Amino acid sequence: MTASKDQVLAALAKVPAPDGTPLPQTGALSDVIVGDDGKVFFSLTVDAAAVRAWETIRKQAEDAVKAVAGVQSAMVALTAERSGGAARAPAPGVGGGRGGRPAPGAHAHPADKVAPGIPGVNAVIAVASGKGGVGKSTTAVNLALGLRDLGLKVGMLDADIYGPSLPKLLAIREKPQTVGGTRLKPIERYGMKVMSIGFLIEEETPMIWRGPMVMSAITQMLREVEWGNLDVMVVDMPPGTGDAQLTMAQQVPLKGAVIVSTPQDLALIDARRGIAMFKRVDVPVLGVVENMSYYLCPSCGTRSDIFGHGGARKEAERLGVPFLGEVPLHMTIREKSDSGLPVVATEPDGPHARIYRDIATKVRDQLQGPSVGRAPPKIVIEG
Repeated sequence: MTASKDQVLAALAKVPAPDGTPLPQTGALSDVIVGDDGKVFFSLTVDAAAVRAWETIRKQAEDAVKAVAGVQSAMVALTAERSGGAARAPAPGVGGGRGGRPAPGAHAHPADKVAPGIPGVNAVIAVASGKGGVGKSTTAVNLALGLRDLGLKVGMLDADIYGPSLPKLLAIREKPQTVGGTRLKPIERYGMKVMSIGFLIEEETPMIWRGPMVMSAITQMLREVEWGNLDVMVVDMPPGTGDAQLTMAQQVPLKGAVIVSTPQDLALIDARRGIAMFKRVDVPVLGVVENMSYYLCPSCGTRSDIFGHGGARKEAERLGVPFLGEVPLHMTIREKSDSGLPVVATEPDGPHARIYRDIATKVRDQLQGPSVGRAPPKIVIEG
């Protein structure tokens, strides 16, 4: 039987804050989410000066909730806010989440410390888009497989917390195992190590998470997974410019970002925002991919530019970033993706696999330079 929210709150009432106040009475506790599968999520928002004292409380709260009958796991995020209203923004967007927009007057400044890398991982790249529906996840999977075909050891992280796609795109249904009871072991598929929040939840479970919980989940998948030794980790980002993007920029020294867009003007407007966001947090843009670039009729061979053509190339040239290539709108790519059989892995000699490998080659060439430590950005909101 799954635990109730009241049972969880009762357990948390036995956990005292640093001043002795029961946790639910402190005002630091967010709404408590109890899933049907027994997974519990909540966050604690405290003053930045008291973070060290509250980290012990966070662990006590997590342990108390795990001890409740019917609770399978607990994820507790600790997020800090500076007193006096000068909050450290959790994301470069108002309200965060999918499709958040950079806040007016927000500027990124380098912090004093260099973002630590992931042990054993040489380079981390983000595959992003300004909006959903442009084929970003399909591109990310085939790009990762293209890098694998170039002889690199590759891992994939599905950072799209709200709408994870890798379980579907790679036909992964099993749950990851733990190592030593504390760390997750990534699932291997097509010679890649893969991790997604989608492996831990049911496919139809809605992910109704606040910004701090998004950041905590991504951080755990970065830091608490046995990735081993990888030449490159490809991160499938959620669309937009919200919590997940800033978390990645703060938590790891990203080697660069790949922006995916369709040729149409509406998608390009959002692609510009994505490029601007990564530049603002000092992440190099490795290039732009024009997805669904054109359509070739399989019966007559007639070409149709359904979404226009060449817009992403022109935008890349205008913004001074590399153009990585054009991927057609083709039924084979769609069918293979829906079946969990990506074309680069299952039709390696086909024309579409060659396109993705050409894109991967251009990305690989940009990753061959020496890794440079990059300070994580601080986001300052100007009143």
